[in-house]
Amino acid sequence: MKVISVNIGSTREIEWRGQIVKTSILKTPVEGRVKVGRLNIEGDSQSDLVGHGGEHRAVMVYQAESYQYWSQHYQRNDWVYGQFGENLTITGLPDTDVFIGDRFQIGTVIFEVTQPRVTCFKVGIITGVPEMPAMLVSHKRPGFYFRVIKEGELGAGDFITKIAEGAERMSITDIDFLLYGNDHAKQGLQKAIKIPALSEGWRASFQALLNTRLEGITGGNAGLSSAQIRPAAWYGFRPFIVLKAQMESYDVRSIELIDNGGGVLPEFLPGQHIAVHIPNVLSSVPLTRMYSLCGPSGANTYRIAVKREAEGLGSVYLHDQLKAGDILEISAPRGTFTLSKDRVPIVLLSAGVGITPLLGMLHSLVTNTSAREVWWIHTTQDGAHYSFAEEVKSIGESLPAFHSVIIYSQPNQNELPGVHYDFKGHLNRELLKNLHLPVESEYYVCGPAGYLSDILAALRDLNVPDEKVKFEAFNNTTTIPHGTMTLPHPPANNIGTGPLVTFTKSKISFHWHSRFNNLLEAAEACDVPVQWSCRSGVCHRCESALLDGKIKYEPSPLDFPAEGNVLICCAKPVSSIELDL
Repeated sequence: MKVISVNIGSTREIEWRGQIVKTSILKTPVEGRVKVGRLNIEGDSQSDLVGHGGEHRAVMVYQAESYQYWSQHYQRNDWVYGQFGENLTITGLPDTDVFIGDRFQIGTVIFEVTQPRVTCFKVGIITGVPEMPAMLVSHKRPGFYFRVIKEGELGAGDFITKIAEGAERMSITDIDFLLYGNDHAKQGLQKAIKIPALSEGWRASFQALLNTRLEGITGGNAGLSSAQIRPAAWYGFRPFIVLKAQMESYDVRSIELIDNGGGVLPEFLPGQHIAVHIPNVLSSVPLTRMYSLCGPSGANTYRIAVKREAEGLGSVYLHDQLKAGDILEISAPRGTFTLSKDRVPIVLLSAGVGITPLLGMLHSLVTNTSAREVWWIHTTQDGAHYSFAEEVKSIGESLPAFHSVIIYSQPNQNELPGVHYDFKGHLNRELLKNLHLPVESEYYVCGPAGYLSDILAALRDLNVPDEKVKFEAFNNTTTIPHGTMTLPHPPANNIGTGPLVTFTKSKISFHWHSRFNNLLEAAEACDVPVQWSCRSGVCHRCESALLDGKIKYEPSPLDFPAEGNVLICCAKPVSSIELDL
């Protein structure tokens, strides 16, 4: 076992698909001995500290034997050491024989094995093989990370000495396929979370997978995906009858729905939403709009609230034409903007009609007789625009620890501070700071893009951890988290003749064109905000809800998403489809 090459790299900008990408993945060999510190090798850079770097990912290792394997597989001889992003190119230590927690001495440095490589699209760029992130997993040649136990020096030619064995004896390939593959066996998951050397992120992923398996959920990958894993109550759209519709404020109308078949409605999670098909007088294709559920779960009705938008065809219909007894087709409840079951205090921050998912959360707190401390902080124009004001007040009075903060941006002359509202203007950092909210609180934020941008920035400035904040945006703008105000739009040169693709949350539809290799590329062409990392069907970050229609995979993913979901990075439409994007 020996070090063949020591490689370092600096952050550089490369052009990819018309974009500039910052990366440090390309490493080049260095001569002589180098110092190894706790977080990296001297002179080496790590650009993306979310996926790379840190104590448990200080030094990346890859094998010379894998270079030989890929050379034969792709019939190429132009590979160079460091091209797979590794700091140490080694020989004699395959991933099948390296176990999490094993310790090795190289030169005067002592290392501990912590996790396999994180899948990333950049290895596809550097190698010229776009599917390489998936190939590393499926061919069981991912490479691995070292944690530095003792700092020191090393160099090419140094022998590698094993000095300790890791607990549970799970190899790099075992761990890698347990997360990214399609066999998430309970026994393997239980072993993995016991390994003290395994990085915290991987242990958390395995714990999430184990929790779903213990709940009897066998589909999807909760260890990787932020999408809804539990199967939706039904697939596609079902007819519902309008039981009641009434105005809740100057421009917001609530609509209460019951199942057309008279069946008992499945309960939903507080904060979830439904998609609604709205008759479209301008087209034979109905409009599809998303609305949060704002009533109590378990009431055998679903309630939504719709703000009138002057140019909104959907809202105008729901305000002016829809009446009790009419039929609307709706999807099953969806979404991950949901209230946690923790007992810590919660802060519910909303503006305008952003009140709706948070009202659903309030109802659930009453239904479950929660003793959690609740801060209700709502911003609106004035009393006439405060939807569900009396309902919120009534719920608040039934909760044991409820704090209400109402902010009017333009109160009328008859509305008094301290009587009808608490503050005039807009919510900002200083006001949030002066409220002295409990430090352990969870935050749930919903409202227009500008409001979200301001509040999330204020929370970060007040050192609220990102993992304590959940948010949901209107209109699916890219304001959050990218900092721009780009609205989703149909693709340029919109001349497709294929199946109709609808990004429901973004309110756009277009016919599929063969120039798109997958739905992810189509979403990017429309400036629809999407998450992704590997772009090859491995990491599940792009997993999204498929509300209706059929897709095909090219290539097929290693592990299929949860029922009713789709990995958009490797999927194409077969029929007209609707995606919760």
